[in-house]
Amino acid sequence: MKRYFITGLLIWIPLAITLAVLDWIVGTLDRSLELLPASLHPEMFLGFRMRGLGVVLMLLVVFVTGLIGANFIGQRLFRFWEALLGRIPVVKSIYYGVKQVSDTLLSSSGEAFRKALLVQYPHEGMWTIAFLTGQPGGDVANHLTDHVAVYVPTTPNPTSGFFLLVAKRDVIELDMSIDEALKYVISMGVVPPPRRPPGHSDTQTSPALQS
Repeated sequence: MKRYFITGLLIWIPLAITLAVLDWIVGTLDRSLELLPASLHPEMFLGFRMRGLGVVLMLLVVFVTGLIGANFIGQRLFRFWEALLGRIPVVKSIYYGVKQVSDTLLSSSGEAFRKALLVQYPHEGMWTIAFLTGQPGGDVANHLTDHVAVYVPTTPNPTSGFFLLVAKRDVIELDMSIDEALKYVISMGVVPPPRRPPGHSDTQTSPALQS
């Protein structure tokens, strides 16, 4: 009976957590409808409150924003908007900091979080999984010419971690997808990725790791 009970928990716990997270996301986005004037609330037309309309609204807003930003006039408007934000001291620091990070992470041509690596941390002889984030920049690049920038996540919460500059010779590139590596980290090693034969690789070596 104990074995059956544990098996049932292993089935229901991930499902319950997933549903709870989705419920929180939908509820949060639904509250965005409160920003609309009362006369434009969906329940005024439908006669009842329909859950999930906030998700549709936010997806529509993001899509329309991207559509506008993809043309010449939209780009000029967004440049004007960024210049306006750049005049506000505190907002300027936050906005441009977040923008640089998001541009780097979401860029299709960037190297950030495209490769899973093995690095020795916190000292030699101890290994952990890290993610390639790029190469040293600024004056750091003048002192560390043969290094790469990596992010070492903590477990079970990978949103916190450490930024390290590691010599290329001390980095091992893994034949492992980012999703597989994240699952491995979050599960604290309980859910290992599938083992591939030596020499097998479906991924291409990142330019940052090429000597």
